Amino acid sequence: MAAITAKMVKDLREETGAGMMECKKALTETDGDMDAAVEFLRKNGQAKAEKRANKVAAEGLCATLVEGNTASIVEVNSETDFVAKNETFQEFVADVAAQALHTDAADIDAFLAEKWEKDASKTVKEALVDKIAVIGENLTIRRFKKLTQTEGAIVSYIHGGGRIAVLVSAKASNVTDGVKEALTNVAMQVAAMNPKYIRDSDVDQEYIDHETEIIRAQIENNEKEASKPEKVKEGMIKGRISKELKEVCLLDQVYVKAEDGKQTVGKYLEAVAKAENTTLEIADVVRFETGEGIEKVEEDFAAEVAAQLK
Repeated sequence: MAAITAKMVKDLREETGAGMMECKKALTETDGDMDAAVEFLRKNGQAKAEKRANKVAAEGLCATLVEGNTASIVEVNSETDFVAKNETFQEFVADVAAQALHTDAADIDAFLAEKWEKDASKTVKEALVDKIAVIGENLTIRRFKKLTQTEGAIVSYIHGGGRIAVLVSAKASNVTDGVKEALTNVAMQVAAMNPKYIRDSDVDQEYIDHETEIIRAQIENNEKEASKPEKVKEGMIKGRISKELKEVCLLDQVYVKAEDGKQTVGKYLEAVAKAENTTLEIADVVRFETGEGIEKVEEDFAAEVAAQLK
């Protein structure tokens, strides 16, 4: 049997990113054959990935990448916030954003089936499985979106170290530094206020009907309001719907940096367009927040570690 040297373990670690003991075991099992050891770790990593597949990945990072008139935004999840701070994981998320920037995939399944840009011998899914083996947690590439804007500019904003990521695409006849600064401010607004729509004309009737039903029920359950004439009730409903739309439509929201506390985002952009001698129209907005909509499972981390040690 070949002697397993420290240099062999070191070389295997550098090539695979696996732990020292895992590398030593792989070399021992394969009698020092480096290629076979790499394959052993990959197979072992596949087993780890399957074992951890039932673990909820609700932490992680969102990332963006903007190159010229094209931009991408992605969310990659991990089981713990600790891994989200890991440099290896962060580099992988950046690679996923780069993959998304050049993708033609229409959905996540097609995206995962694509050839991995950093190593064409693998698919994106296989690269993900390899990273699960290295990091030792379940990881998921949850979603991505790609934007293209040939008539203006796209800006990005990252909040909380990747907890929230935003892309704002806008049409502009003259893309100045002032325009880019304004769009970045709007991206910060989106991160903070999480609008559902860009403008009131984007609001679908289903949303209006749903909110109307809720407000009507609130009125009927209020003894004082329920006794009012139907005409008055209808006026109350319209008023409350109008107020709510100002909160969920980006351009109607109060601009968070407004000095008077009253200027809307729409009016702010109008002022910028006039000052920069350009037209300016928000075309698209994408906001990803890590783990939103994922049901997190509260676990006793100390108990889990103790169980693994046994």
